[in-house]
Amino acid sequence: MRKLSLLMLFCLVCEIHIFACTNLLVGKYASVDGSTMITYSADSYALFGELYHWPAKKYANGEMLKVHEWDSGKYLGEIAQVSQTYNVVGNMNEFQLTIGETTFGGREELADPNGIIDYGSLIYITLQRARTAREAIKIMTDLVTEYGYYSGGESFSIGDPNEIWVLEMIGKGKGNKGAVWVAVRIPDDCISAHANQARIQQFPLNDPENCIYSKDVISFAKEKGYYSGSDKDFSFAKAYNPLDFGGQRFCEARVWSFFNRYNKDMAKYVTYAQGKTQESMPLYIKPDRKLSLADIQEMMRDHYEGTALDWTNDVGAGPFKSPYRWAPLTWKSDSEEYCNERPIARFCIYSSDAFMVT
Repeated sequence: MRKLSLLMLFCLVCEIHIFACTNLLVGKYASVDGSTMITYSADSYALFGELYHWPAKKYANGEMLKVHEWDSGKYLGEIAQVSQTYNVVGNMNEFQLTIGETTFGGREELADPNGIIDYGSLIYITLQRARTAREAIKIMTDLVTEYGYYSGGESFSIGDPNEIWVLEMIGKGKGNKGAVWVAVRIPDDCISAHANQARIQQFPLNDPENCIYSKDVISFAKEKGYYSGSDKDFSFAKAYNPLDFGGQRFCEARVWSFFNRYNKDMAKYVTYAQGKTQESMPLYIKPDRKLSLADIQEMMRDHYEGTALDWTNDVGAGPFKSPYRWAPLTWKSDSEEYCNERPIARFCIYSSDAFMVT
């Protein structure tokens, strides 16, 4: 059996929640030992190190599950419980199914205050019910269709020992239950990442083995006036999470740093990471070499060292070349606006690391 490695890092200080998570993904043929790998950092002021456990359990017919929002604990409603759930520790279950996320928010008008399923509950409920990545996608999208989606836009990393997928989802607004979404399979010999900015651009419309999407993902965007072109040119990211400077410099730059370290051709996107040009990076790339678990651990400590975004040598770094700055990310001085960098690695008040290999 192939192995799935999960590195989960929960670090707890970030300027604002929308810039608070990073996921790195490695396909099984892109890793040195044939493992699929996902990292998940959730470094926000409001998060504290927690390692969840839901034991496998049988339920009687008709039992209900109360759903509370993961971020706030707010009660959202209840859903039908399944007859058998699986053992879950952290973000992985007994079948080595793993789910992580980063929040991109997207269009505010698409939030549904009446939805019962928030993004955190969606992760942990699905881990208790699914065995594979494909099954997880089906369960996640069925849940929000039946009960409504409470949260803003999310990018989910979904992996099992054989496959890794990126699922991007956003609600349809008050009074319009459900969500629009696209899920793309990352090729086995590739790496991918997402960091609080929607990343799925154009996607294949007739390749269900590698791409699954809601039937109204394009028509809904046209109905709302987000897009007016042909279906083949439709971009999920551009329609539902239009890019701005912050999305590039604070979010996409983290993806670029990962890609740039393991593929020499990605250096050309440095101006995109700086927010100077608009040519989007691909969702996934082939690395120049296979990655080890140690490579991924090291990448989660990245501060753009050795790149044009390296800030360990400017005046703010001080005599010890610190890669950290206090909040905020942006500020004004004499009517000029400036920004700090937002690297993958962050300083923490507290961190909880859970590393699992089976």
